[in-house]
Amino acid sequence: MTAITATSSSGVVRLTNPDGLYDPAPNGYSHLAEVAPGSRLLLVAGQGGEDADGALPADFRAQVRQAMRNLETALQAAGAALGDVARTTVLVVDHSEERLHIFGEELERAWGDAMKPACTLIPVPRLALDGMLFEIEATAALRA
Repeated sequence: MTAITATSSSGVVRLTNPDGLYDPAPNGYSHLAEVAPGSRLLLVAGQGGEDADGALPADFRAQVRQAMRNLETALQAAGAALGDVARTTVLVVDHSEERLHIFGEELERAWGDAMKPACTLIPVPRLALDGMLFEIEATAALRA
């Protein structure tokens, strides 16, 4: 594979899939995220599928979609967008290939054709709230 690189609109985050590593794009992530020196880092706590009233749908896809909206809301509060995210960590209860595909589809819905950030997906037996099936945390970077 030839190295593929994309830089965020702010020029602060650079995502790369280096030569010698497989193409992770079908799985919704990039291998490497670089953050420019002197950047302002945003650390977004794990966002689940709860709406503003705390309601949590039972459906996995609905939780992923709401968690992505919540992530965008948190980023926007600091003047950032999904394109400024360098890295995510994803926690999935009862992880399966089916859930991985749903997550991938929702990443495409949120990020579109843009390269996805570096990501680690961690299967877990349980999350903080009863019925919570998905959580995503993020590190984003903006110009200082």
